[in-house]
Amino acid sequence: MKIVTWNKLTQAEQKQVLSRSSSSDDVALTALVKSIMDDVRARGDVALLEYAEKFDGVKLSSLKVSDAEYLEADKLADADKQAILTAITNIREYHNTSCPKPFEFEVDGRKLGKIYRPIEKVGLYIPGGTAPLVSTMMMLAIPADIAGCPIKVLVTPPSKDGSVNPAILFAAKACGIDAVYKAGGAQAIAALAFGTETIPKTYKIFGPGNKYVTEAKIQASQHHQGAAMDMPAGPSEVLVIADEKANPIFVASDLLAQAEHDVAAQVILVTTSEKLIAEVQKEVARQTAYLSRKSIIEQALAKSAIILAKDIDEAFAISNEYAPEHLILQIENAESTLDKVINAGSIFVGKWTPESVGDYASGTNHVLPTYGYAQMYSGLDVIAFMKAISYQNLSEAGIKHIGETVERLADLEGLDAHKNAMSVRLASLNR
Repeated sequence: MKIVTWNKLTQAEQKQVLSRSSSSDDVALTALVKSIMDDVRARGDVALLEYAEKFDGVKLSSLKVSDAEYLEADKLADADKQAILTAITNIREYHNTSCPKPFEFEVDGRKLGKIYRPIEKVGLYIPGGTAPLVSTMMMLAIPADIAGCPIKVLVTPPSKDGSVNPAILFAAKACGIDAVYKAGGAQAIAALAFGTETIPKTYKIFGPGNKYVTEAKIQASQHHQGAAMDMPAGPSEVLVIADEKANPIFVASDLLAQAEHDVAAQVILVTTSEKLIAEVQKEVARQTAYLSRKSIIEQALAKSAIILAKDIDEAFAISNEYAPEHLILQIENAESTLDKVINAGSIFVGKWTPESVGDYASGTNHVLPTYGYAQMYSGLDVIAFMKAISYQNLSEAGIKHIGETVERLADLEGLDAHKNAMSVRLASLNR
């Protein structure tokens, strides 16, 4: 990890230190994804089965997970089942509490309010790759279930033997998922966006994935017959703010926990202590040596940085500029500094709160904005699976009270039919 002193850098150098890997348009990628999307729209299940053989290396006889496969998943070790069920309980409790509530109030003859309705059909994408993301499955399925989405469709790439990871299937059933289908990559997103003979069309697609999945979600959201998407996504990231009293073992472990996600992951340490920098470097080297994903970690660390800040206020200014997906506060009286945070996906407060607890079981959602999108996006929550619908109900007194205002504003815009809709009512009352 490169080490820099923040106030010795030019503005251009500061910007470079906080830069992510390039997200510039890839014309070839865009074209390839479009061809896959068009193919799935045209040929449906046949195209999905061919892509499974081509990209996943498996010849499937069916896209839908069978009852027999669910029974096999039920043989999961009891300790693993209990861990999943404990996480589900905690995630459900948090999301039940954060669920938006309808409201209504009345003023001057106007009764106003807002109601919430679930999105009727949602598609959940769980990537394959080097780790079965059972935690992500729970983070998507539980808020969808709480929102009351009638149809929840999950797609995930099959393994080489044509199976789906049993932990994902067990968790899916426990979370109330209606059906699980074996499909991955851009072709799975196309299936969710447009529907096939087997996989139903959905209205909004959720879940992380590689650059092909991300591009497919973007294209689906831009197609008039496609589906909305949850949020833009990039590689995972963490920023740790640490002072001179931080535990270097803990700090290093948090950096490494993020670095093992992907070679494109980014980790940043912002600290006020030169002594801590030296200690963390030693700990990073020591802990990396015994971790199974050492190669991935080393490549991620090569693109990461340690920043020396003059004080805690400067550290928070750096963090807010970066807008991290995960922000860890390993500083004294950490909770009292929450008001300094403006941009972050999720905050991990104090030395006893590693980022991994949020990834798995604290209860908060780990589907978060990356790539600086925390400046304008929130992490996933129940509201993402719902639509807010406003309503108004005017009495005669309400019409009288607001009628002239509406007429004058309609005049200002030159929309006489708008004005007339109010004028005929006022005239009726006056008669």
